[in-house]
Amino acid sequence: MEIRSLQRSDYDVLIPQINDWWGGRDMAGMLPKLFFNHFKDTSFIVEEDEEIVGFLIGFLSQDKSDEAYIHFVGVHPDYRKKNIGKILYDNFLNKVKMADRKVIRCITSPVNKTSIAFHQKMGFVIEQGDKTVDGVAVKSNYDGVGNDRVLFKKKIE
Repeated sequence: MEIRSLQRSDYDVLIPQINDWWGGRDMAGMLPKLFFNHFKDTSFIVEEDEEIVGFLIGFLSQDKSDEAYIHFVGVHPDYRKKNIGKILYDNFLNKVKMADRKVIRCITSPVNKTSIAFHQKMGFVIEQGDKTVDGVAVKSNYDGVGNDRVLFKKKIE
């Protein structure tokens, strides 16, 4: 496997297959082309035999000079449980450290138990919410009415 920085052309490869990676859920709308045009330096692709098997879209905050944000991460279903997510997060963490940022933030849906467990394993802490869902703190309506989210934070040593 090889890891590299995101390229503009990756958009045309990923978008047609992204919904399949999530079992048919409509996820492509969460990956507008602007990420491929403006955040290439802090976003990564994992390839095997020149096929994309994982990606991370992240950026350094424009408004909070000590923070970075992970917007979207995906791993092809056939390649899950092969440490691709960890490789992507480690690469982003290294980029964040080089930029002297002190905090990484990200979110997930409260129903995504796999994502919650992964983030906790990677050292992220769940931030306080205004309600609890299945024992997890959740911020209600974070992404609009009915779109509750689990908010994560990781402090960089």
